[in-house]
Amino acid sequence: MPLLSVRVERFPISGTFTIARGSKTEAVVVVAEVSQGDARGRGECVPYARYGETVEDAVTTLERLADAVAGGLDRIALQRALPAGAARNALDCAFWDLEAKQTGCRVAERLGLAAPRPLVTAFTLSLDSPEAMANAARAANRPLLKLKLGAEGDAERLAAIRAAAPEARLIVDANEGWTPETVAERMADCARAGVELIEQPLPAGADESLARLPRPVPVCADESVHDRAGLAALRDRYDAVNIKLDKTGGLTEALALADEARAHGFRIMVGCMLASSLAMAPALLLAQQAEVVDLDGPLLLARDRSPGIRYDGALAYPPEPALWG
Repeated sequence: MPLLSVRVERFPISGTFTIARGSKTEAVVVVAEVSQGDARGRGECVPYARYGETVEDAVTTLERLADAVAGGLDRIALQRALPAGAARNALDCAFWDLEAKQTGCRVAERLGLAAPRPLVTAFTLSLDSPEAMANAARAANRPLLKLKLGAEGDAERLAAIRAAAPEARLIVDANEGWTPETVAERMADCARAGVELIEQPLPAGADESLARLPRPVPVCADESVHDRAGLAALRDRYDAVNIKLDKTGGLTEALALADEARAHGFRIMVGCMLASSLAMAPALLLAQQAEVVDLDGPLLLARDRSPGIRYDGALAYPPEPALWG
């Protein structure tokens, strides 16, 4: 019978990672592992305080399902057993991995997808002073940079970064840090800097003004969209959606959300929390059809798990079977 085990793992961040809501120096992840015979499947999640999640609650939630897993709870039944969120993500991805290990068939093949290819990922610059972010942009030397903004001085940050990296493509993540009074001006600043996409400029639940404003740069919903339930209400406010497995509750719902988002005319971005390669691996399958890929979590860590995703500059390579799927 399948056995579920749950553990917490910690990965130090290289330096400090800062966004509009605060800073952190380590990534704390929850790993779910389902084993049956000689096969084991793993999934990783990052409980996020912004969504009312804690590491302790995620561990407790998953441990309470151990008997259900032993009794036959599978990936399909899991979608009803837990709501969308980090805990379900870890177990959903563990089930996908276990199925691949048991059948010897990669997850992409089970889904009827073409063999995954390496993808260019954004590289995130932590929120800092204009000078520090400009130096980081110059040092990164990446073709696609994601700028964490959402604080006083964002116009100066944009100008400094563009001057430091004139050839780089830029996307911006304000992490709900702008206001209805400033958002139009900040979007104009982004347009002048050649920014291609702006993530979540206003707080979720207070973003209705986006429907009435010109959007000189396409705007992407992040905190405002978790799964398919709230998608239709966003059509007049956003041009794209950022799909993260920790929000959708796993690869199963993420794939369904991507299909429905495209049907509504949204562009697709695939993003991540600050986590190890085990969390990036299933997201890389989803990202094969995305217009924007932001799966650089392991690049921001002081150490990753081994084996991990292979990064070659800006290219993120599909996971090897020993890692996931």
